[in-house]
Amino acid sequence: MSDAPNTVRPRDAASLLIVRERRGQHQVLMGKRSSKDRFMPDVFVFPGGRVDPSDADVPVRTPLPRRQLERLGPALPERRARMLAVAAVRETFEETGLVVGEQRAGELRPHLKGLEYIARAITPAQSPIRYHARFFMTREEHITGKLRSNGELIEMNWLSFDQAREAASVDVTQMVLDEAQYRLAKRPFRGVPLICYRHGVIQRRYRESGK
Repeated sequence: MSDAPNTVRPRDAASLLIVRERRGQHQVLMGKRSSKDRFMPDVFVFPGGRVDPSDADVPVRTPLPRRQLERLGPALPERRARMLAVAAVRETFEETGLVVGEQRAGELRPHLKGLEYIARAITPAQSPIRYHARFFMTREEHITGKLRSNGELIEMNWLSFDQAREAASVDVTQMVLDEAQYRLAKRPFRGVPLICYRHGVIQRRYRESGK
Protein backbone atom coordinates (compact mmCIF):
# COMPACT_ATOMS: atom_id res chain seq x y z
CA MET A 1 0.00 0.00 0.00
CA SER A 2 1.70 3.21 -1.15
CA ASP A 3 1.56 6.45 0.77
CA ALA A 4 -0.48 9.34 -0.62
CA PRO A 5 1.36 12.64 -1.17
CA ASN A 6 2.30 14.47 2.04
CA THR A 7 1.36 11.55 4.28
CA VAL A 8 3.71 10.36 7.00
CA ARG A 9 5.51 7.09 6.30
CA PRO A 10 4.74 4.59 9.08
CA ARG A 11 7.57 3.62 11.40
CA ASP A 12 8.16 0.04 12.54
CA ALA A 13 6.76 -0.82 15.97
CA ALA A 14 6.06 -3.98 17.95
CA SER A 15 3.74 -5.01 20.77
CA LEU A 16 3.54 -8.05 22.99
CA LEU A 17 0.42 -9.74 24.31
CA ILE A 18 1.22 -11.63 27.51
CA VAL A 19 -1.39 -14.27 28.24
CA ARG A 20 -2.04 -16.33 31.36
CA GLU A 21 -4.73 -18.76 32.45
CA ARG A 22 -6.67 -18.53 35.71
CA ARG A 23 -9.53 -20.88 36.60
CA GLY A 24 -9.82 -22.05 33.03
CA GLN A 25 -10.06 -18.52 31.65
CA HIS A 26 -7.43 -16.69 29.61
CA GLN A 27 -6.32 -13.26 30.70
CA VAL A 28 -4.16 -10.69 28.89
CA LEU A 29 -2.02 -7.90 30.32
CA MET A 30 -3.04 -4.38 29.27
CA GLY A 31 -2.34 -0.87 30.45
CA LYS A 32 -3.58 2.64 29.80
CA ARG A 33 -1.41 5.09 27.89
CA SER A 34 -0.63 8.33 29.65
CA SER A 35 -2.76 11.38 28.89
CA LYS A 36 0.51 13.14 27.95
CA ASP A 37 1.23 10.75 25.07
CA ARG A 38 0.98 12.24 21.58
CA PHE A 39 -0.11 8.91 20.11
CA MET A 40 -3.40 7.44 21.43
CA PRO A 41 -3.46 9.09 24.89
CA ASP A 42 -5.76 7.58 27.55
CA VAL A 43 -6.23 4.39 25.53
CA PHE A 44 -5.80 0.82 26.81
CA VAL A 45 -3.16 -1.07 24.84
CA PHE A 46 -0.67 -3.92 25.04
CA PRO A 47 2.95 -3.16 26.02
CA GLY A 48 5.00 -2.05 23.03
CA GLY A 49 6.57 0.75 21.07
CA ARG A 50 8.67 1.64 18.08
CA VAL A 51 11.74 -0.24 16.92
CA ASP A 52 15.06 1.32 17.87
CA PRO A 53 18.21 0.92 15.74
CA SER A 54 20.00 -0.48 18.80
CA ASP A 55 17.60 -3.45 18.79
CA ALA A 56 19.75 -4.90 16.00
CA ASP A 57 22.68 -5.29 18.41
CA VAL A 58 20.86 -6.84 21.38
CA PRO A 59 22.21 -10.35 22.10
CA VAL A 60 19.43 -12.92 22.38
CA ARG A 61 19.38 -16.12 24.41
CA THR A 62 17.16 -17.98 21.96
CA PRO A 63 16.23 -17.04 18.38
CA LEU A 64 12.81 -16.42 16.91
CA PRO A 65 11.51 -19.77 15.59
CA ARG A 66 11.79 -20.35 11.85
CA ARG A 67 8.01 -20.63 11.49
CA GLN A 68 7.53 -17.20 13.02
CA LEU A 69 10.18 -15.73 10.72
CA GLU A 70 8.32 -17.18 7.75
CA ARG A 71 5.05 -15.74 8.95
CA LEU A 72 6.60 -12.29 9.30
CA GLY A 73 6.97 -12.47 5.54
CA PRO A 74 9.49 -13.44 2.86
CA ALA A 75 10.02 -9.78 1.92
CA LEU A 76 11.18 -8.91 5.45
CA PRO A 77 14.90 -9.53 6.04
CA GLU A 78 15.63 -11.85 8.95
CA ARG A 79 17.61 -9.12 10.69
CA ARG A 80 14.61 -6.79 10.57
CA ALA A 81 12.27 -9.52 11.80
CA ARG A 82 14.59 -10.17 14.73
CA MET A 83 14.64 -6.44 15.55
CA LEU A 84 10.83 -6.40 15.71
CA ALA A 85 10.76 -9.29 18.16
CA VAL A 86 13.51 -7.75 20.28
CA ALA A 87 11.66 -4.41 20.32
CA ALA A 88 8.50 -6.11 21.59
CA VAL A 89 10.46 -7.71 24.45
CA ARG A 90 12.47 -4.57 25.24
CA GLU A 91 9.45 -2.26 25.28
CA THR A 92 7.56 -4.73 27.47
CA PHE A 93 10.41 -4.74 29.97
CA GLU A 94 10.68 -0.95 29.99
CA GLU A 95 6.95 -0.40 30.44
CA THR A 96 6.05 -3.29 32.76
CA GLY A 97 9.24 -4.58 34.39
CA LEU A 98 8.51 -8.07 33.05
CA VAL A 99 11.37 -9.95 31.42
CA VAL A 100 11.07 -12.30 28.46
CA GLY A 101 14.50 -13.85 28.80
CA GLU A 102 17.09 -12.86 31.36
CA GLN A 103 19.10 -9.94 32.65
CA ARG A 104 22.86 -10.25 32.82
CA ALA A 105 25.01 -7.42 34.19
CA GLY A 106 22.07 -5.08 33.69
CA GLU A 107 21.65 -6.15 30.07
CA LEU A 108 18.41 -7.61 28.75
CA ARG A 109 18.96 -10.85 26.81
CA PRO A 110 15.62 -11.81 25.23
CA HIS A 111 14.28 -15.31 24.78
CA LEU A 112 12.45 -15.15 21.45
CA LYS A 113 11.56 -18.82 21.12
CA GLY A 114 8.30 -18.40 23.07
CA LEU A 115 6.97 -15.58 20.85
CA GLU A 116 4.17 -16.15 18.35
CA TYR A 117 3.54 -13.58 15.61
CA ILE A 118 -0.21 -13.04 15.37
CA ALA A 119 -1.05 -9.78 13.53
CA ARG A 120 0.14 -6.53 12.02
CA ALA A 121 -1.53 -3.15 11.65
CA ILE A 122 -0.85 0.12 9.84
CA THR A 123 -2.04 3.46 11.20
CA PRO A 124 -4.42 5.40 8.88
CA ALA A 125 -2.74 7.56 6.23
CA GLN A 126 -4.28 10.79 7.56
CA SER A 127 -2.73 10.35 11.01
CA PRO A 128 0.19 12.72 11.82
CA ILE A 129 1.91 9.86 13.69
CA ARG A 130 1.95 6.50 11.92
CA TYR A 131 3.21 3.03 12.79
CA HIS A 132 3.49 -0.32 11.06
CA ALA A 133 3.01 -2.45 14.15
CA ARG A 134 3.60 -6.17 14.52
CA PHE A 135 1.88 -7.99 17.36
CA PHE A 136 3.45 -10.96 19.12
CA MET A 137 1.98 -13.17 21.84
CA THR A 138 3.62 -15.18 24.61
CA ARG A 139 2.54 -17.15 27.67
CA GLU A 140 3.07 -16.36 31.33
CA GLU A 141 5.53 -19.25 31.73
CA HIS A 142 8.02 -17.39 29.53
CA ILE A 143 7.94 -14.31 31.80
CA THR A 144 9.92 -13.40 34.92
CA GLY A 145 10.06 -10.24 37.00
CA LYS A 146 7.64 -8.15 39.01
CA LEU A 147 4.96 -6.01 37.40
CA ARG A 148 5.67 -2.28 37.74
CA SER A 149 5.08 0.81 35.63
CA ASN A 150 7.60 3.34 34.35
CA GLY A 151 4.78 5.83 33.75
CA GLU A 152 4.23 5.07 30.07
CA LEU A 153 1.47 2.60 30.90
CA ILE A 154 -0.75 3.12 33.91
CA GLU A 155 -3.58 1.10 35.43
CA MET A 156 -1.88 -2.11 34.27
CA ASN A 157 -3.91 -5.20 34.97
CA TRP A 158 -4.66 -8.74 33.87
CA LEU A 159 -8.00 -8.71 32.08
CA SER A 160 -10.23 -11.46 30.79
CA PHE A 161 -10.81 -11.16 27.05
CA ASP A 162 -14.32 -9.84 27.71
CA GLN A 163 -12.90 -7.21 30.07
CA ALA A 164 -10.14 -6.38 27.57
CA ARG A 165 -12.71 -5.74 24.84
CA GLU A 166 -14.63 -3.43 27.15
CA ALA A 167 -11.44 -1.53 28.04
CA ALA A 168 -10.11 -1.33 24.48
CA SER A 169 -11.59 1.59 22.58
CA VAL A 170 -9.50 1.21 19.41
CA ASP A 171 -10.77 -1.07 16.66
CA VAL A 172 -7.28 -2.40 15.87
CA THR A 173 -6.90 -3.58 19.47
CA GLN A 174 -10.27 -5.29 19.28
CA MET A 175 -9.22 -7.18 16.14
CA VAL A 176 -5.89 -8.23 17.65
CA LEU A 177 -7.77 -9.57 20.69
CA ASP A 178 -9.97 -11.56 18.29
CA GLU A 179 -6.90 -13.07 16.64
CA ALA A 180 -5.26 -13.89 19.96
CA GLN A 181 -8.36 -15.66 21.20
CA TYR A 182 -8.58 -17.60 17.91
CA ARG A 183 -4.98 -18.77 18.33
CA LEU A 184 -5.48 -19.69 21.98
CA ALA A 185 -8.41 -21.89 20.97
CA LYS A 186 -5.91 -23.83 18.80
CA ARG A 187 -8.06 -23.49 15.72
CA PRO A 188 -6.61 -24.05 12.20
CA PHE A 189 -4.05 -21.50 11.09
CA ARG A 190 -5.70 -19.03 8.71
CA GLY A 191 -2.79 -16.72 7.99
CA VAL A 192 -1.57 -13.54 9.66
CA PRO A 193 -4.01 -10.63 9.39
CA LEU A 194 -3.03 -7.21 8.09
CA ILE A 195 -5.26 -4.61 9.72
CA CYS A 196 -5.34 -1.35 7.79
CA TYR A 197 -7.65 1.38 6.54
CA ARG A 198 -8.92 2.07 3.04
CA HIS A 199 -10.97 5.20 2.45
CA GLY A 200 -11.39 5.49 6.21
CA VAL A 201 -12.80 1.97 6.59
CA ILE A 202 -10.92 -0.61 8.61
CA GLN A 203 -10.05 -3.85 6.85
CA ARG A 204 -8.60 -7.18 7.91
CA ARG A 205 -6.84 -9.25 5.24
CA TYR A 206 -5.13 -12.59 5.76
CA ARG A 207 -1.91 -13.61 4.08
CA GLU A 208 -1.58 -17.38 3.99
CA SER A 209 2.05 -18.33 4.41
CA GLY A 210 4.33 -20.00 6.89
CA LYS A 211 1.85 -22.68 7.90
